[in-house]
Amino acid sequence: MLLLGLNAYHADSAACVIKDGSLVAAAEEERFRRIKHWAGLPTQAIDYCLREAGASLGEVDHIAMNRKPGANNWRRLGFVFTHLPDPRLIWQKIRNMRSAASVAEALEQRYNLQLKAQVHHVEHHLAHLASAFLLSGFEEAACLSVDGFGDFASTAMGWGGRGRIRIDQRVYFPHSLGIFYSAITQLIGFPHYGDEYKVMGLAPYGEPRYLEEMRELVRLQPDGTFRLNLTYFRHHTDNVSYSWNDCAPEVGLLYTDALESLLGPARPPKEPLEQKHKDIAHSAQVIYEEAFFALLRALHRRYPCNHLALSGGCAMNSVANGRVYLQTPFKKMYLPAAAGDAGGAIGAAAMVAAKLGGTLQPPKDSIRTSRRAVEDGDSNIVDRKRQPIGQSTIREARFAITKSSSLQPSSFFLYPSPFPPYLGPQFSDQEIWKTLEPQRTRLSALSCQLSEVNDDATLCRRTAHAVADGKVVGWFQGRMEWGPRALGNRSILCDPRRADMKEILNAKIKRRESFRPFAPSILRECVADWFEQDDDVPYMMKVFQIREQKRSLLPAVCHVDGSGRLQTVHRELNPLYHQLISAFYLLTSVPLLLNTSFNENEPVVCRPEEALACFLRTRMDVLVMGNFFLERDAQLATANEASGTEGHASACPGRSSDGNHAGAIPAKAPAIAWKL
Repeated sequence: MLLLGLNAYHADSAACVIKDGSLVAAAEEERFRRIKHWAGLPTQAIDYCLREAGASLGEVDHIAMNRKPGANNWRRLGFVFTHLPDPRLIWQKIRNMRSAASVAEALEQRYNLQLKAQVHHVEHHLAHLASAFLLSGFEEAACLSVDGFGDFASTAMGWGGRGRIRIDQRVYFPHSLGIFYSAITQLIGFPHYGDEYKVMGLAPYGEPRYLEEMRELVRLQPDGTFRLNLTYFRHHTDNVSYSWNDCAPEVGLLYTDALESLLGPARPPKEPLEQKHKDIAHSAQVIYEEAFFALLRALHRRYPCNHLALSGGCAMNSVANGRVYLQTPFKKMYLPAAAGDAGGAIGAAAMVAAKLGGTLQPPKDSIRTSRRAVEDGDSNIVDRKRQPIGQSTIREARFAITKSSSLQPSSFFLYPSPFPPYLGPQFSDQEIWKTLEPQRTRLSALSCQLSEVNDDATLCRRTAHAVADGKVVGWFQGRMEWGPRALGNRSILCDPRRADMKEILNAKIKRRESFRPFAPSILRECVADWFEQDDDVPYMMKVFQIREQKRSLLPAVCHVDGSGRLQTVHRELNPLYHQLISAFYLLTSVPLLLNTSFNENEPVVCRPEEALACFLRTRMDVLVMGNFFLERDAQLATANEASGTEGHASACPGRSSDGNHAGAIPAKAPAIAWKL
C-alpha cells in the first residue's frame, strides 16, 4: 500500500509517504522552494517523497489531507448569521476551502494523469492529535491540540486509547490563543508570518506590567477554556487578507485600534525596541501560559492520566512546554518533531493508515535492531563505505500496524518511540564531491583547505577541536530533519563556553536580533547534571532552566533568565552527532554544543549546493559535509584581505604527499586520516 500525506494550501505545506507500513520520507516544501513557510500545493516535497518510495503519483493508493472542508459547517453558518463578517472575508475562506477540497483535481492537472488514489480528508485538529498520539508510543494519553485555526476550531481536547482518538471538546472560531499571540506579535513590530518565536525570546527581558490589560484580552472560563474579547480583534469580521497559495504566507492586521488604545501604539518594525515592548511580550507570555495550563488542568481532571500528547502550532511555544511538568499533573509528554501544520501531513496519513488496518512486522533494519547494536557497543554502526551518508541502520521510522476488529486509530503505533526525525533528502559523498569539484578554483582563491576523512571517530575529533578553538562549523550529514528544528544533520555548531560566541555567530552568519537565544544540544545521559529537569527532548521543543552552578560555563546558550531550549541527543537516534558531542565532551568536560539551524535568513539548507553557498557567502570557518572537511585558512585569508587580493593556490604553504598544494583543492579528493 502506498499512502501520500499532505498539508496543502496552508503555511508550511508538506508531504510524507507511507509505503507498506513504513514512513519512508517526509519534508516541507519550503526546503525545496527556498521560501520560508511556503504555502500551496507541495509538489516538490511530493516528488521527493515518491522518489524515496520508488513510485510515481499514479501508483499511490490513498491520499490523506489534513483538512476536512465540511467540518463544523453548522457552526460556520451560525457565526455568519450572528456576526455578519465582511463578504470579502467569507469569500477568502470559501476559496481556500475549495482549494483543499479539490486537491485531487489539482494533482491531476499538475502531473497530467488520472489518479487511482482515494482521497481522505481528515479534520485538522484530529490530524494534529494523530501526529502526536499515534507516534508517541503511549498506550493511552490525554490529547490536546492548540493553534490559530483549522476547520473552524482553534483548540481540541480529547483522549487517545482504547481503540481510538476521541475529541470531546473544542474551542471554535473566532476564539484562539494563536490569534491572540499573533496579534501581540504584530503590535510589537514583528510583521511576518511565524514571528511569534521572537516574542517568546523577548519576553524574559521584560516585566509583567501589562497583566491586567492582557486579561482583558483573554478571559479564562470556568470549564478551563478561554474566550477572546473580540473588541480588540478584527480577524472575524473585517477583510483581513490571507495568502496561502504559491507564496510565502501573509496575514493581514489582526487587531483593532482598541488594542493600541489599551497597550499603546504599535512599534514600526524598523524602530528600536523599548522596555515597554519587552514588558508587553513578557505579559503576553504569562497570559498565554495561564490559559494553556488551564486547558491542561481541565483535560487532566477529565482524563487523570500521566501521559499527554500535545500538538498544534501553539505547541511550538517551547517555554510553556518546558513548564508542563511543573504546572500540571502530567508526568510524561510527547510533542512531535513537526507540531505545526506541516506535521498534519503525517498525522492525516497515520489516521488513514490506522483505519485501513493490516499487519506489518518490524524489518531487519528497524530502530530496535540499531538500538541493540548501540547498546552492545558496536562502534561501527555508521559505516560510510557501505552507507555513505546514511543514518546508520536508522534509515526510516517504521510503523507496526496490527489487526483490530474496529480498525480504530490506536491500532497504529510507531515501533518504537521516539522515531528518528531524519526523513528528508540525503546525499552520498560522490554527490557532495560533484558540488565541491567545480568550485576548486574559487575555494583555493579563498584560502580554503579540503580533506576527506573516512573514519567517523577522526572526523568527530577534528570537528570537536575546531569548535573548541572558537570556530563556526557548518555540519551537513545524513538525511535532512523533519520539522522546523535543526537536530544535528543540518546544523551550525559553536562552542557554548564562549561569552562572545553569540555576537560572533550573529556577525559572521545569522545577523538576527541580539535578544534571541541560541540552543544547546546535549548528550541525553548528561541532562540531569546540567538542567533542573530531566526528560527526553529529542526535537528541541522544550525550554528548561539550566542549573545555576552551570550557567556561567555556558554563556553562549544560557538565556537572560537562565534557561535553554535544549535538544537531547540520543545515541540510538543520531549516533554520529552523539559521537561528535562526546568528542567535544572529552576535550572540554562540557557535554553539549551550541546548535543553530544551517541557514542565513532562509529555510534550513537541504542540498550540498545550498550548504556550500551559505559557507561561501558568510564568514563560516569550517564546513563538514559527509566525509569532506573544508576549512578557511584564517591567517591566509587575513593576509589576502590586507593585500587586496583573494589569494591563490601557490600562496598555500607546503604540499601534500600526492604533490597537491595543501591549501588547494585537488583534482581528486584525497583520502586523508588526520592525526589529532
